[in-house]
Amino acid sequence: MLLFFASVAMLVLGYLVYGRIVDRLFGSDAGRKTPAVTLEDGVDYVTLPSWKIFLIQLLNIAGLGPIYGAVLGALYGPVALLWIVFGCIFAGAVHDYFSGMLSVRSEGQSVPDVVGRHLGSGFKQFMRGFSVILLILVGVVFFVGPAELLQSLTGIDKRTWTVLIIAYYFLATIMPVDKIIGRIYPLFGAVLIFMAVGTISMLMMEGYELYPVKTLQNLNPQELPLWPLMFITIACGAISGFHATQSPMMARCLPNERRGLPVFYGAMIAEGIIALIWATLAISFFSTPGLLNDVLIEGGPGLVVNQVCTTLLGSAGGVLAILGVVVLPVTSGDTAFRSARLIVADVLRVSQKETVKRLAIAVPLFLVGILISFSDFGMIWRYFGWANQTLAVFVLWTAAVYLAELRKFHWVATLPALFMTAVVTAFIANATIGFKLPMPLATSIGIGAALAACVAFFWRLRRIPSASAAAIAGKPV
Repeated sequence: MLLFFASVAMLVLGYLVYGRIVDRLFGSDAGRKTPAVTLEDGVDYVTLPSWKIFLIQLLNIAGLGPIYGAVLGALYGPVALLWIVFGCIFAGAVHDYFSGMLSVRSEGQSVPDVVGRHLGSGFKQFMRGFSVILLILVGVVFFVGPAELLQSLTGIDKRTWTVLIIAYYFLATIMPVDKIIGRIYPLFGAVLIFMAVGTISMLMMEGYELYPVKTLQNLNPQELPLWPLMFITIACGAISGFHATQSPMMARCLPNERRGLPVFYGAMIAEGIIALIWATLAISFFSTPGLLNDVLIEGGPGLVVNQVCTTLLGSAGGVLAILGVVVLPVTSGDTAFRSARLIVADVLRVSQKETVKRLAIAVPLFLVGILISFSDFGMIWRYFGWANQTLAVFVLWTAAVYLAELRKFHWVATLPALFMTAVVTAFIANATIGFKLPMPLATSIGIGAALAACVAFFWRLRRIPSASAAAIAGKPV
């Protein structure tokens, strides 16, 4: 029990201390007008209360990842907690903060334009295609995942739920942000909090031993390696590139730059706590990774969630808890398509104030998503995991370049960027969906890629004139 509360305390302390360091390095300015004020259009640029933006941001970024990823990560044993805590504080929250605040300073632009502004036009064009594909994959994954959970809960066919979910996603994509998302997300947030606090509280009250196998050794019953697989498996609870596609939406609603710390850095810390809770539940409820693995083989993470919730909270409480789990992917799937619409609109430079122009972009995106949904779900998820963390790499390097351009301490972004570069490269080099190289060789390639990126980073800095820092600081970035 001490380990759990110590982990939560470290996440909170990370926000209070490290988060403020990051915020000071960026230089948030309460007197600087935000895009929500200067570009208000009543659709996407809408000033919202800070508490509401925080809840929307949390629900946007917290898809199935902090639950399903944490459950799968629990197969490795308590060592998974280290990645959730330290990854969240020093990588994920830094990533989310800069993806949001750089968008605020760029008139609410989407992630490809923010990346391109600092890494060059080549990266900008690549990120445009990469981001839209990733967002459609997210939307498709979140068609299927919540539909399966609702089918297990109600007995109603998965296809029926899928149609209803798609219909909701479409409305949330084209309606003004304050009409649907801004109104129902606070309710969803209450359900989410009940699910997280209720399950972990009952686990302790029922006398379950927390972390019965007390070791940091790799306990994965399938003998899957910690490196680099765990850092891909536990994504949203530690670091996730998908979050960078969501942050610009709230950057367009932020009333004051000083709210960026709780909204962007703080929401990631909150998601880390959710991941910590579910990793703890999975490790402790099933007592051994082997027993957890048996349930995963039988019915996947959805069955794990069902068994944990109904056993700890009873049938009625279990229903509410499972609905809390359903809320997470639904509130990320809707904004995934909304973000894709905004990116395409930015590329085409098409105003989104008129409904017909929003429809012109949204309808083709949904048609593509529906076609992809007929593909193998497992394969989609595996590619999504790698693509998701690869996007995080680009955003971290963007943050590092931004800080370096201003002659500020860039290592807060550079170190996690180096680490994640090695992770994603080693993974794709070794994985069956990649090049299937032996792990020692794949690891060497991953380290080599990180070193090459580091050399390219410092070479780029040499080409920045010494006077550029003042110029960058004095203009929108």
